[in-house]
Parts: sequence; C-alpha cells; structure tokens
Amino acid sequence: MEIYQGKSVFAGIAIGKILVWKRGEREVVRRDVEDVDRELRRLSAALSRMTRQLKTLYQTAVSAVGERDAMIFDGHLAIAEDPALLERIRGMIREQHVNAEYAAAQAGAHYAALFEAIPDDYMRERAGDVRDITDRLIAILQGRQVDEAAMEQGTIIVAEDLTPSETMQMNREKVGAFVVRLGAPTSHTAILARSMNLPALIQTPYENRIDGHLAIVDGIGGSLIVDPDEETLRDYRGRLRKEQEKARLLLSLKGLGNLSRSGRRMEIYANAACIEDIDSALQNDAHGIGLFRSEFVYLGKETYPTEEEQFRIYREALQRMEGREVVIRTLDIGADKKAPYFGIAPEANPALGYRAIRICLQEPELFRTQLRALLRAASYGRLAIMYPMICTLEEVRAARACACRARRELEEEGCAVPSVREGIMIETPAAVMISDLLAKESDFFSIGTNDLTQYTLAVDRQNDKVNALFDPHNESVLRMIELTAKNAHAAGIPVGICGELGSDTGLTGRFLSMGIDEVSVSPAMVLPVRKALREND
Repeated sequence: MEIYQGKSVFAGIAIGKILVWKRGEREVVRRDVEDVDRELRRLSAALSRMTRQLKTLYQTAVSAVGERDAMIFDGHLAIAEDPALLERIRGMIREQHVNAEYAAAQAGAHYAALFEAIPDDYMRERAGDVRDITDRLIAILQGRQVDEAAMEQGTIIVAEDLTPSETMQMNREKVGAFVVRLGAPTSHTAILARSMNLPALIQTPYENRIDGHLAIVDGIGGSLIVDPDEETLRDYRGRLRKEQEKARLLLSLKGLGNLSRSGRRMEIYANAACIEDIDSALQNDAHGIGLFRSEFVYLGKETYPTEEEQFRIYREALQRMEGREVVIRTLDIGADKKAPYFGIAPEANPALGYRAIRICLQEPELFRTQLRALLRAASYGRLAIMYPMICTLEEVRAARACACRARRELEEEGCAVPSVREGIMIETPAAVMISDLLAKESDFFSIGTNDLTQYTLAVDRQNDKVNALFDPHNESVLRMIELTAKNAHAAGIPVGICGELGSDTGLTGRFLSMGIDEVSVSPAMVLPVRKALREND
C-alpha cells in the first residue's frame, strides 16, 4: 500500500482503477517514414477507433438531445468515411512517405479550404466539421485521447495537470475522481470537478507505474491510497456507504423553499459549464443557472464556434431549464483558459492582461457572433446575459451598446427578440469601489469571489508558492462583498455570488445578513447550501 498526500478541492470518497492521463504532442510535425505499410496500418487502426467513437457519440446524443440535434455526429461520421478524404491521406503516406498525422492534417486543410471557398453558409460550416474530424484523428494517432471503451466505471484519472477542455471531453459517467500533480484550489479544473460532483485532489505527487492499480481517493483527508490492503479497503467502503447515505438524506430537501428559519429568502442557483451540468442542476433542484460559463463552448476546438453552433447550445440550455432563468456569461477566455486559435501572445501577467470583456470589445466581430447567438436563443427560455471582468463604466456601456446593435440587426432580419436582463460580474476592487455607479448601468450584479480574492489580496491563484495566502475569508474580501451588496440595493438591483465562496456553508448566515439575494454554486452544493440556509435565522 502506498499513500500520496495532496490537497483536496472537493470532498468525497472514490474507489476505482487508476488511469494515468498521458498528454501526447500537440504540434503536427512532418516525419519521413521508412515502413509505409506499417504507417498505413496505424492509420487504419486510428480510423476504426474514430468510427467507433463517432457512432457512440451519435447514439449518446440521440438519447440526450434527440435525433435532429444529434445529426451533427452522423454528419461527422459521413466525413470520417468519405472515400476522397481517406484516399488523399493514404495517397500522401504512400507517395511522400510521411507520417499519418501530417497526411491527415494536410488533407483536412485541403478539404476545409475547398468548403470555405463555396459561397454558401451551410457549406462553409462543413469546413469546421472537416477540421473537427481530422483533429480527432490526429489526437488518436498522437495518443492524446483515452480509449473510453477501456475505461471502467469509477475510473480515477491521475495526471500532471488537466486543461479545462480535456476535462470537458471525458466521459463523465465513467470518471470517479481526479488527481493532479499540479493545480490550484480555484483552477478551472478544480471548479469543473466540483461541478461534476467528483472527489478531486491537487498538488499530489505520484509515480506513472501506478497506472491500472486499484486506489482510493480520500477527498476529505486529501490522500491517494494505491493498492490498499483489505482492512483499509473495508474501512473506506464503509465510509463511502455513509457518504452515500448523507447524499440520500439531502434529497429530502428537494422541493423545499430557499428560506431561513426567520423567513428570509436567498435563492440558490447552480453554475454550469456544459449541458450535462444543466441536468445536474435540475436533479439538485436549483432555482436556475446563475452562471453558464460560455467559454467552454470555445475550449477544446481548433477554430471559433459559429453563430449557429453557439445558438444550438444556448437554446438547449434554456429549453432544458424549463422556464427557470439561465444567466450566460459572455466569453471569459484568457489567463488560465487558453484556446490557441485566439492567437493571444504570452503575457507576463495574464490574469491582469488581455482577457474576458477586454478581448470582446477589441474583437467586435467575435463578440457580435456570440451576442447574436444569445439573443436568438432568448426566445426559448428565460435568458440573462452577464459581462465579466468589468472595471469601468465605459466597458459596461460599450458591452450593452454591442448587444443593442446585435438586437437591432436581428429585428431587421425579422427575428423577434424578447427582453433580456443584462448584468455584470463584480470581480475587481475597481468594480467594487464604483459599484454605486455601475449599478445604474446594470440590471443585476454577480460577485465572482475567486478573482475578487485574487485581485484584492494580490495573490496569483495559479501560483503554488502563494496558495497559502489565497484566503477568500479575509475580512477585506468580505467587506468588499458587503459594500457591493449595499450599493446594488441602493440602486434597486439584486446582487448574487457566483464564485466558490457561495458554497461555503459556514458563511451562509453572513451572506444573509449582508442581504445577498442569491448564490450560484456547483450543482452538488445546491442542497447542502439549502440545508445551511434553512438552519440559519
């Protein structure tokens, strides 16, 4: 038995087989190959695996969203089996003696360019499908994908680190826990683990040789126990049963009001990064979605998502919430959330650099595409739009002006757009200090406590060396929350908390006394926060 000590970012217990996530190379490099037949066999095996994946994705999507919306995967399968594309890849390998990755990249680029040259929106969108298919094939050839068919239920993913896009692409039904060597408590991988209701450890040393071994993740004590002896295994199985019983007891709170003992109300919303989180929010009886992280629509892709792609995702989120409000945050890319195709140059201080609303206002076409998709989707439910990383009045006014222009465009095209609330995130000391002025330009406030803590305490939340100084309970942070709430209410607008601090049941009573109108937490924390609220005066 071996024990590796780490730091817990989501409590709970998991027991399962370890899968050490090995990230392959990302750049496609041309290599000369001597054994052409071997390279063709490698390509054939990758194509077979990709076909299996796409068929599985199609069937899963049919069950989840219906046959019409699942057709994208059926279309991808048709491209993956297209004789012309496959022959071009094989021909390059045979004639130029190049590696399969390079041949796939070149063939994909060729056919994508052909589609993009066709003066038809539908055909131009097929260029993105070709890129998706060839990127998937390249990822398989480079070993950047885990064979999910080989994953067991409850698999413990162990990795050096995980990008948000890698986490999003995993089969949630088979993952039991995350353990990473690096990471920070407020990293987006940690946030996603909480969203998925999975035990997770960061800053945990491990050896690659543990791949495939049985292990226990103790998300309470912060340890990874590899090859546990019978006594330890028996003990943790007992603890796991108790954890499951606690979860069952919490279910008795479903359907009850979000009221304190004295009758004060504080609504409890859920945070979401994808459609699966919407289902989890509903299962946990969330009042609505207080933060839908739209950046995950952009992550894990090789090019910008089209207006139509975004519209379908936002529409589905609104439809699934069945009339409950969905607050969608506009693109918050940058800092620790990277998408290479954005071409953002390396920065000395990315958390203070080119990110979020700053990108959107400097890239008006990018912002226009997202706003049009959001406003088109607004007819399918209760949408609210939220702008992140606001520091000045001018930014709010500029963002709202962009939304107004997008609305006018759509209305001129004959698209009816219902009224939509527009709010901002308060996550910088600058925004707090002028929150009385910002409140006059906004329909609501949502306090992002992760970044607010980082900027207030001058602590980089991604820097392991100063993690101990990252303290959202610091009185300066709590006073900023209180000042924001006071200024919001003075202007007659509601204020919520959508950062991780909202899940802290030890602060539920204090948030009530501050007058916080709502908190938005990971779906798994909706019922625990409701329990804490109902136990407070």
